Amino acid sequence: MVEPGAYHENVDDTDLDAAALPPAPGDGQYAALALANTTIALPGNQFTDLLGTPAAATDWLVAHGLAPVDAGLQEMCAGLVRSLREQVRVLLASRSCSDPAPQSALNAVNDALSKAPTAELLHWDPVRGLYRTASHPITQIVEHALATLAANAADLLTGPDAERIAACGSAPCTRFFLRNGRRQWCSVRCGDRARAARAYAKRSQPAEAAQR
Repeated sequence: MVEPGAYHENVDDTDLDAAALPPAPGDGQYAALALANTTIALPGNQFTDLLGTPAAATDWLVAHGLAPVDAGLQEMCAGLVRSLREQVRVLLASRSCSDPAPQSALNAVNDALSKAPTAELLHWDPVRGLYRTASHPITQIVEHALATLAANAADLLTGPDAERIAACGSAPCTRFFLRNGRRQWCSVRCGDRARAARAYAKRSQPAEAAQR
């Protein structure tokens, strides 16, 4: 019998859109985790890159408060964001498996951290009065975004939530999440797919044995 809530093995979910996936647990808390999860593998050999174009990368940074709406990233800058994402993914994967952190990934994140100052300078405005903000020319928007994301990744990897970092256990999903309890999947859909695959494998075993 298929476990409650599981998909039947012949249900086709290859038309699943990445937009239908809910945020993975922890995405809203850590921008670096959300960054890592902008590359999404779906059933049926589908793949979505939420940073795949300059416009998409700009929209993602804007949505996460890391760039103004008129930033207008070009491909070179979008590529820098994608490159940092891959290194953050490497560090999350090594941390989730308790493996040593690759030096190349550490170097990449540290390089991003050093790209821009993090201190917010003091300013005065006739309307706002005194306020603090990071001052930088428009050409350094990406550097500041990368530095912010790298700092967030460092906080996650060294903070109290580091022990909760996990990779989704439902192939082909490649997302990371923060585990609560014994949870193994980043979403209900991934959990249902994994349970259905397990149930199908169990039912297939007697049939395969009978054919021998």
